[in-house]
Amino acid sequence: MATINSREDQDGITIGWQAIVRKKGYPSQTKTFRAKRDAEAWARTIESEMDRGVWRDRSRAEATSVADLLDRYAREILPEKKSRQGPSSVIRILTASELGKLSLAALSPEKLALYRDRRIKSVSKKTGRTLTSQTVRHEIALLSRVITHAIKEWGIPLAHGNPCLQIKMPAQSGARDRRLVDNEEEKLLSACGDARNPWLRPVVVFAIETAMRAGEILESYGTADTETGIRPQKTPGLQWSNVDLKKRTAHLPKTKNGEARTVPLSSRAVVTLEALPRNLDGRVFGVTYEGIHQSYVRACRRASITGLTFHDLRHEATSRLFEKGLNPMQVAAITGHKTLQMLKRYTHLRAEDLAKLLG
Repeated sequence: MATINSREDQDGITIGWQAIVRKKGYPSQTKTFRAKRDAEAWARTIESEMDRGVWRDRSRAEATSVADLLDRYAREILPEKKSRQGPSSVIRILTASELGKLSLAALSPEKLALYRDRRIKSVSKKTGRTLTSQTVRHEIALLSRVITHAIKEWGIPLAHGNPCLQIKMPAQSGARDRRLVDNEEEKLLSACGDARNPWLRPVVVFAIETAMRAGEILESYGTADTETGIRPQKTPGLQWSNVDLKKRTAHLPKTKNGEARTVPLSSRAVVTLEALPRNLDGRVFGVTYEGIHQSYVRACRRASITGLTFHDLRHEATSRLFEKGLNPMQVAAITGHKTLQMLKRYTHLRAEDLAKLLG
């Protein structure tokens, strides 16, 4: 049975109501409210949960903010992860948002849904475009992982479970399907050859031949976070010490997914590398991604090619590997995709090419 006591100041004026719930087998629960009806409602809820055997101690959830939880996860768990750059950026965004100010106990599906809907309509400071649904999915998914870890490993139970699992995720955005068509490759390489940056053409050829990510080919300093000014960790790019022209391989000791892989090199890729000057600093390509990006954009403009990002070259290369007859496991070993689902998003086979295979 709950006890409701008035709280009075030194003049005997009631300033609040204290609800106390005592039940055998459970720790005593106490909470103070301004209104008596709120105290009574809270006590009834606690008693009902205890009677049904579903009561969970809310004290830690009420004392821990979402920002505090994210901070602890960043300090204790992220350093153990192979890939930290992306999660760190998302954690900073979530911490600075309205969700960061809430206690875990106050983090409800309704508040998460409001956050989701607001973010979907937000404009990126970096691109000036509306955020993609995939970006918002990543944010909610990371928060969900953090909360699940807190429940399972840190003993912070939530009365109604993980609220992130109780809302509808934004629809997954469709995979990009831009590929080089007609004589676009010829026009692109011609425009790259005319560029003032001598590294542009060999970099583009190498990207098309290997399906490697930009950060695996080129040194990159990354873009500073627009909200914090913090830059992600620099990627070193491909090093001559990891290239074996005789075996026709390029070893990548550290990749985006945290695992090393060795990429086989086509004859065209080998010829491209053999023609390059050697840099004293050990880099295969003596230019950063930031230093070549605008050159690539201008080359596309000169070639009258629209909608083809540098990352689309990885899609092009991945699709070509399948067109050469490699099976999914072989392609994944080259591209570094860990799941067939992700590999599928990077593969865009032309119907006319498939028709030729059918005879």
